[in-house]
Amino acid sequence: MPGKLISLEGIDNTGKSTQARRLSLYLKRKGFDALLIREPGGTEISEKIRRILLSHKSGSLSPRAELLLYQAARAQLVSQIILPALKLGKIVVCDRYYDSSTAYQGYARGLDLKLVRDLNKFATGGIAPDLTILIDLPAQLALKRAKGNLKSPDRLEKEKLRFHEKVRAGYLSLAKKEPARFKIIKGDEGIEKIWQKIRCVVDKMFKLK
Repeated sequence: MPGKLISLEGIDNTGKSTQARRLSLYLKRKGFDALLIREPGGTEISEKIRRILLSHKSGSLSPRAELLLYQAARAQLVSQIILPALKLGKIVVCDRYYDSSTAYQGYARGLDLKLVRDLNKFATGGIAPDLTILIDLPAQLALKRAKGNLKSPDRLEKEKLRFHEKVRAGYLSLAKKEPARFKIIKGDEGIEKIWQKIRCVVDKMFKLK
């Protein structure tokens, strides 16, 4: 496929959304046709599912229902936005992708990892990221950052420390299994320093100077 898919991953409050926006703008300045999207979301249907998933009113949502809702949002995003963009040769920058389901619903919620992987593949049609940037931050520091945010935490952000520790461990396990795809960036540094490291990774990928 002529386009490229870059995903940014990490536990909540690592600053990945900020870096995803910055990366998209950088690629556009370099002359690429870049598209920034987020998960869950990116389409009208997917955004409706996002509101259900992150709402505090969905506190009784079971892990299996949660997983299937994420996959439904993802399937719509891939078919409506990601696949057409890649076919046109665009660079798609995705703020979260299927590794989030493996880390959150698999490692943290305790659902069968093979089942999660199979559903990931089904929902995406097998479209995998060409590069995944994992912004790694200890859960304790991430929760400390969250307390300083002005916006109220969503349903997942309000999970206990142990949950976020499991998510982080899941991400690191995934990165260890796929070192060619994952690039780990330390998230306990300043926004600018994190960006410079991400830029170096992307410059190398696209042979930019």
